[in-house]
Amino acid sequence: MIRIGILGDIGSGKSYVASKFGYPVFNADHEVSILYKKDKKIFKKLKKKLPKYITSFPINKNEITKAILSNKVNLKKIITVVHLEIKKSLKLFLKKNKNKKIVILDIPLLLENKINNKNDILIFIDSNRLEIEKRLKKRQNFNHKLIKKFKMIQFSSLYKRRKSNFIIKNNFKKKSLKKSIKKILNEIL
Repeated sequence: MIRIGILGDIGSGKSYVASKFGYPVFNADHEVSILYKKDKKIFKKLKKKLPKYITSFPINKNEITKAILSNKVNLKKIITVVHLEIKKSLKLFLKKNKNKKIVILDIPLLLENKINNKNDILIFIDSNRLEIEKRLKKRQNFNHKLIKKFKMIQFSSLYKRRKSNFIIKNNFKKKSLKKSIKKILNEIL
């Protein structure tokens, strides 16, 4: 099984690109939202660590946002709780898809949390800064301060770019994206 890790800035289109490969995708952000909605154990652990902020189940994203924005230590507390469960979900995903030729890992902190293997193929999604800003502002839960906090715990784009085996220039056009993906798949298969 070939594992492809998708790297890039917040809003660069990582999930969109991941979905266009045509192989199973592990989307960590989606998994986290499921945990917040359905996992009572996560709720209890977060409530214990952040009793001032986490008060209701299913966990309200606004409570998470307030916790993160009020204190820089809170984000680390949330990550330590959630990260373990995400790793378990990833293991299940890999087990379920063990007979697939390729799996795509759409995990925002893939390198930072050392989730990648040394044999993983890393692809950096390079997007225009202005295009990213425009896209982020369209998001329903856009919060500039929150995005800044997340960027502070991430490796720089330059570092991710250097670590990558391939770079996809995401201009948010289907045709050129399809071409880039096809080229990469031809090279690795």
